[in-house]
Amino acid sequence: MKRFGLYLLVMTLLLTALAGCQSQAPQPETEEQKKPEEVKEEVQKITFILDWLPNTNHTGIYTALERGYFKEEGLDVEIIQPQEGDVNALVGAGRGEFGVSFQEQVTMARTVENPIPIKAVAAIIQNNTSGFAAPVDKGIKSPKDFEGKKYGSWGTDLERAFLKTLMDKESADFEKLEILDLVSYDFFTSVKNEVDFQWIFYGWDGIAAQVKDFPIDFIKLQDVDPKLNFYTPVIITNEDTIENKPELIKKFLRAADKGYNFTIENPEQAVDYLLKHASGTDREIAVKSQKYLAKEYKKDADRWGEMKQEIWETFGNWMYDNGLLENKLDANEAFTNEYLPEK
Repeated sequence: MKRFGLYLLVMTLLLTALAGCQSQAPQPETEEQKKPEEVKEEVQKITFILDWLPNTNHTGIYTALERGYFKEEGLDVEIIQPQEGDVNALVGAGRGEFGVSFQEQVTMARTVENPIPIKAVAAIIQNNTSGFAAPVDKGIKSPKDFEGKKYGSWGTDLERAFLKTLMDKESADFEKLEILDLVSYDFFTSVKNEVDFQWIFYGWDGIAAQVKDFPIDFIKLQDVDPKLNFYTPVIITNEDTIENKPELIKKFLRAADKGYNFTIENPEQAVDYLLKHASGTDREIAVKSQKYLAKEYKKDADRWGEMKQEIWETFGNWMYDNGLLENKLDANEAFTNEYLPEK
């Protein structure tokens, strides 16, 4: 019994010693125990599809990229140009999480027999800055002066509807306007050699005319008919992303919001970010364009990106009344402000 008792004592002491050793051995850290800098958020890789070549409409996106605003949100953003197919169809098919489109394109996509599942989540610019431009020596001061002139068309029914609406407003005869398909898509080449006037965005070609000392007359669409004010361009996403990744949209728009607000306050520095990705762009034109757009990004809005239902409904109804849509637009299917940052 004494020997058995001694055995128990020795075993007890040995187990106690082993337990003590185990308690002193280093244990793997849990995520909660790690220092904050050691816990890394998983980076989400996403694709952003442009509508065209990089330009001053896109500067806020490139600013967000270059200043690390996307990285701060845990996003690795690849910005691409559409290589094949329309940006709306590509985003709708999930080939990119976000893209640049226009209100008229989103409206058409949402009203066809088989709707493309896209939705606008931010307006890049608050008001339509497009209109019809002509060299001053063409004598085109108002839509009445379109009679007997040659118009250089991009080949869309939308243009014809714009022209007819403006001419009807001033009792001009639309049948007296000659519409030609453009041979050169450069405004300055076209109006020198082929046509009398063309549809342009003042924020680029209008500014370029100033820089080139090329005097033009410019008729902004909504100055003639307020129904022709619409959001152009906009940022779009697809319904799958909205349903399954709402936080991703919020992260992307938080970064974009910072990018565009920086661009508003620092247009020249923002242009330098853009030119890293558009090296062939004329810097003087880009800077003047950026300063012009800095006043347009949030004009008439409390925050960048915000959209009004009235604008979507009014322009959608105009498109339907002019035979541009198969079905009437339900504006709630076409846009949302839900994912924009608060003021």
